[in-house]
Amino acid sequence: MHKTTQKPTNRVRAFMTQVIIIMLLFITKTNAQTVTPFITSGDQTRLLQQQGTVSFGTNSGTNPSTVTVNAGTTYQTMDGFGYTLTEGSAEVISGMAATQQNQLLNDLYNPNTGLNASVIRISIAASDLSNSSYSYNETSGDTNMNNFSLNGPDLTYLIPIIKKIQLINPNIKILATPWSAPRWMKTNGSWVGGSLQTQYYAAYARYFVKYIAAMQAQGIPIWGITPQNEPENPNNEPSMLMNSTEQKNFINQQLGPQLAAAGYGGVKIIAFDHNCDNTAYPIDVLNNSSYVDGAAFHLYLGNISTMSTVRNATNKNVYFTEQYTGSGGSFSGDFGWHMQNVVIGSTNNWSKTVLEWNAANNSSLGPRTPGGCNTCLGAITVNNSTNYTKNVAYYIIGQISKYVKPGAVRIGSSSTNGSILSVGFKNPDGSTALVIYNSGGSNTIKVVSGSSAFNYTVPGSSAVTFTWGAGTPPPTGFPGYYNIISRNSNKGLDVADNSTTSGGRIQQYDVTGGGGNNQRWKFVSDGAGNYYIIVKSTGMYLAVENNGTANGLKVQQKTFSSSNEFKWTVASLGGGYYKITNVNTGKSLDVENVSTTNGANIQVWDYTGGLNQQWQFVQVESTAKKALTITEENETSNDMAIFINSANDYLKIDTNHEGSADITIFNIAGQSILKKNVNFVKGNQSEIEISRLPKGVYVVRVTDSQGSYSKKVLKQ
Repeated sequence: MHKTTQKPTNRVRAFMTQVIIIMLLFITKTNAQTVTPFITSGDQTRLLQQQGTVSFGTNSGTNPSTVTVNAGTTYQTMDGFGYTLTEGSAEVISGMAATQQNQLLNDLYNPNTGLNASVIRISIAASDLSNSSYSYNETSGDTNMNNFSLNGPDLTYLIPIIKKIQLINPNIKILATPWSAPRWMKTNGSWVGGSLQTQYYAAYARYFVKYIAAMQAQGIPIWGITPQNEPENPNNEPSMLMNSTEQKNFINQQLGPQLAAAGYGGVKIIAFDHNCDNTAYPIDVLNNSSYVDGAAFHLYLGNISTMSTVRNATNKNVYFTEQYTGSGGSFSGDFGWHMQNVVIGSTNNWSKTVLEWNAANNSSLGPRTPGGCNTCLGAITVNNSTNYTKNVAYYIIGQISKYVKPGAVRIGSSSTNGSILSVGFKNPDGSTALVIYNSGGSNTIKVVSGSSAFNYTVPGSSAVTFTWGAGTPPPTGFPGYYNIISRNSNKGLDVADNSTTSGGRIQQYDVTGGGGNNQRWKFVSDGAGNYYIIVKSTGMYLAVENNGTANGLKVQQKTFSSSNEFKWTVASLGGGYYKITNVNTGKSLDVENVSTTNGANIQVWDYTGGLNQQWQFVQVESTAKKALTITEENETSNDMAIFINSANDYLKIDTNHEGSADITIFNIAGQSILKKNVNFVKGNQSEIEISRLPKGVYVVRVTDSQGSYSKKVLKQ
């Protein structure tokens, strides 16, 4: 007896074909992660310009220019990126008209609409790009620092500008560095050169303590200090020599103990702060001082790999803190060298910061001291009170700072082509950023991540930053308020004229420091996958005018009703951006005429993928208690049926259990607003009157002998 194998019937074949198609669709979907490229080209035709998205697909074939990203291999956590804000920089920015000054500071420091520069290096007293050489205590022999004062250029120019930056980015980190001790403490009594006299070690440490305390009193916390800028350079004005033994002794005997005793032990002491041609100096200090967090580096001499050498020999942190671009350089040449060595080079060698020299100067490359740098080109040139120019350093830092956030972790990346340099990061929001520089001609590269890959043509002498993966998720009923920022204009949703009337116009407008209450919005789930978007200033809801469905209908704030014009879906586009679609119209939130100006109307329009239809959520208010976490932990539909009878405003509950139960109702802020004990009878519903509760989303928790169960409900 033998078995015969039957051929599948047509119906079976059709079914199998459907299964295969579904499986292929699933595989394609899982691989098709969207990637957004941002390019700066050496010929300046594209400057931090977003390009069309591409998608990961199945990795197949070979490419001699392959960049492989490995998120499983992790290195240092990034503190951030930025510039030295010299006193001269602050002075020229201070002279600008208010509107242009605000725009410049937002261009550099806004975490959402600007470069997201997140670390500021400042000088303790004068640097060579100050309007003069000065210290905070010119009283010779005043070792107790009785005459210490910030009065002068810092209090006039620098500190007010820092305070404005703090409003734009409250999490900004401040690294402070002296170019010289007061002259009376030095061996030569001069601003230029000389060394710190041993007898003044205690006084100079007290000078640092006074400085940190005085800045703290101004509301400016100091994140870290270096004991001396370029301690092997005696030629700058100001400048001061300090060899490794002197720096070690000064830190161990006075600076470290005094900071700790004054309560500033958390301020990082970062040694060296000079070129990559010397490993012995930083290794000596780091390995022989328990007070020192790490070492800082410049790259006017040496090789960037020195940072890895020092890090590996000491197991302490390394920071890149200064490199300048010169007024005589070319954009392409300077951009390429800095991308390869400073941005990609330093981070691949463990640097936790990337800082360029000199945020801003005037068209004469000043202010500066008589012996200060006369070729240093700021990231910004302030041409006059209402006009400024972005220079090459703006784009050098921007190519990484806009896409790699503070707290990002460097991950593994490697290239098979020596002309393609790369460094990868995993951001705190789960997104990935890969920075590429192509030092050769135009080249189609392959980027591989896991089993997926995509191909992309990178122009010659150009940088591309690719971003993909999870961005900040849209809020899901949690308390807090968000700015809703247009990807095209970097401006936020705003109730025009701070209107308090239903029907008030919604526009786009600059958002500074989190914006006013008319720019702060909360998302409340309707319980069915959609959201109500509510403005803080009035508590009114985002809605489409006239309950219409056409393209071009304006968006307004309106008092609530139960129609779908008040409901919106939020869909991730990758990279932290979202499409916001009105449930009633099926059309998406859109800035009219693709405008980038303040006051432009917000409308709805068929989604086309335009940047004026893509939005970022920036949380500006939150509370420690998350209102609806209980629903996510314990929601169990099999154990509890719950609904609101709108006819008589009663909450009806059926747990399918018997016996006594405690009912607690929480509002959206997580506060308990109603409690009641009921006795469930199997097959019967219990009722709780809720006529006094306002409209909104609530969480109902039932606790009985079987456990605790929670559900969200919407009272309309």
